[in-house]
Amino acid sequence: MPKETLSPRERWLAVLNREKPDRLPMDYWATEETTDRLRKHLGCESEFEIFKKLHIDKVIKVEPKYAGPALSPGYDEFGCQHKNMSYGTGIYDECISHPLSDYDSAEKIKENYTWPDPDWWDYGSVKKQIKGKEAYPIEGGYYEPFLTYKDLRGPERAFMDLVENPEIVHFCLDRLFDLSFTKTKRIYEQIPGKVLLTYVAEDMGSQEDLMISPSHIREFLLPRMKKIIDFVHEQGAFVFHHNDGSIRRIIPDLIEIGIDILNPIQWRCENMERRRLKADFGEQLIFHGAMDNQQTLPFGSKEDVKKEVLENLNTLGRAGGYILAPCHNIQSNTPLENILTMYETGYTYGWT
Repeated sequence: MPKETLSPRERWLAVLNREKPDRLPMDYWATEETTDRLRKHLGCESEFEIFKKLHIDKVIKVEPKYAGPALSPGYDEFGCQHKNMSYGTGIYDECISHPLSDYDSAEKIKENYTWPDPDWWDYGSVKKQIKGKEAYPIEGGYYEPFLTYKDLRGPERAFMDLVENPEIVHFCLDRLFDLSFTKTKRIYEQIPGKVLLTYVAEDMGSQEDLMISPSHIREFLLPRMKKIIDFVHEQGAFVFHHNDGSIRRIIPDLIEIGIDILNPIQWRCENMERRRLKADFGEQLIFHGAMDNQQTLPFGSKEDVKKEVLENLNTLGRAGGYILAPCHNIQSNTPLENILTMYETGYTYGWT
């Protein structure tokens, strides 16, 4: 096996700059239950030992520590109540109450609701979070406003608002933008030159098509996303865009506003064929993910996993521009041998 010549950060940076890395970068997304099983199986003391043993170029996410007004148990800074829900293969935090669900105008929200203040967070803690991890790609800053809007209004009400209450949507998304933008800028100020990626996301797709019309995406989501994207690029960093499902129809718009990395590439969804994505958008985008988390990883054989890794290398990774990773968090019903096969195959065949 050849000798590695780049650090994980350098390896990511080479791919992002359309240069040739020593080998294919590999990322890791998994539930806590899965990571704990994998750690015990490998005899590792920490997640970082897993990454080193499996040659994973894990992104290190940093965020300021909440230091604002005391929160009631189970509630977040937006006043949304959360509960841990078990789905058999993992426990997920779910929002179960929606503080803005009963309002019928933006004016009433403005009069009665207190938005979180960026000063409620301690940004000095960010420096400590990257200590000893500078060789890894650092992700700082987070923006996924419609996800929070759905918590505030309730999922059904939030989608209906796009048609029935556009003034409420615009008002709330403006407030969410201001919060995320200020927090992101302060992270960059704390660790200048260290942030490689900023997470700018929104789930727009279902298994078969977009969940939100292109016209609504263009009105409500893209203009604010572009403002954060422009800031990130001004800092010399890159935009990591997560967008589940069948989103092909909106990809040209996402390229136009400046995303750099597209995740998760759920290729079993309608119109998300890997060869077509690479042919049509491979010169404008870096692809991240594409290891199927609905069938191949949890239910396929080791041979199926190896085959899919090689397919991804030969399609999305042809002439570069690909980072191997699961399509989403690896679930705890995924056989450990499939996880190991994915990374072992990527490492064995990913040398350039």
